Amino acid sequence: MITTVTANPSLDRTLHLPRFVAGVVNRATSTMVEPSGKGVNVALGLHGVGVPVRAVLPVGGGTGDEIVALLDDLGLDHADVPIAGALRSNITLVEADGRTTKVNEPGPRLSPAEVEALCATALSGAGDWVVWSGSLPAGFTPPRLAAAVDEAKSAGCRVALDCSGAPLAEALAGAVVPDLVKPNAEELAEVTGRSLRTLGDVTEAAHQLRTHGVRTVLVSLGADGAVLIDADLPDPLHGSAPVRRVVNTVGAGDAVLAGWLAAAHTGASSVEAFANALRFGATAVEHEGTLLGVPDPDRAVSIAPVRADIPLS
Repeated sequence: MITTVTANPSLDRTLHLPRFVAGVVNRATSTMVEPSGKGVNVALGLHGVGVPVRAVLPVGGGTGDEIVALLDDLGLDHADVPIAGALRSNITLVEADGRTTKVNEPGPRLSPAEVEALCATALSGAGDWVVWSGSLPAGFTPPRLAAAVDEAKSAGCRVALDCSGAPLAEALAGAVVPDLVKPNAEELAEVTGRSLRTLGDVTEAAHQLRTHGVRTVLVSLGADGAVLIDADLPDPLHGSAPVRRVVNTVGAGDAVLAGWLAAAHTGASSVEAFANALRFGATAVEHEGTLLGVPDPDRAVSIAPVRADIPLS
């Protein structure tokens, strides 16, 4: 089983409109409401393809009640940690050409007791993987996340981490580091202090993360595909999958991580897991919301050693 932990979940409202114009009245053509937060997205992607998964999240306020009801409707196994504050709501504006604008609320402040309850619940029956994914709410410090990684590893779990900024830097600086990290290009540039203009720049920055002891670095690059550096591979790989039409890019990186985990937990090779990650990511951007449809296992993917001179778009 895989456990995902979302310390700062949200209720996501996605509005589709022909074109968003700031400063005027915009009229949406359709609306979608979904439970979200990066770890929730990963869990739903795994659940959709039949992978045993449990989502751990704090729950509070009317928004929390609505998220719980939606997760129940979707049949996702979830463990809820009660908190005094109310969970956040986020707004996503998706234009007809696929351009996306997000407005995210900051989320609640967790008390020290609530943080400890969340970390303890994450380890209760955790299974093979523990996935910490997304931002940290107020009250949940980066050192506590690094300690949670250590606790999961000490319990015999493999740990995947998808976060950014100080939480990612703190987790990489610890004596015990995650098995896998999945930054996007912006997050990778921030944590390494590097400017990323080519696939070669991405590869060098990803190698910098590997020097901390991380086994796998999976970098999602949007329209430029993804880069994989893994201890089992002699060379970094660049991969992509064709996308028929870009509808909504929100959650695509979470889908990439879900695809990797869906294959890796069965014992698939790194290359097979990478191919599955690319299929999941391509499927995600073709859907209106962040909930992932079932990827086509026969969708073509392209995987080859990184060509360092290829520029990022």
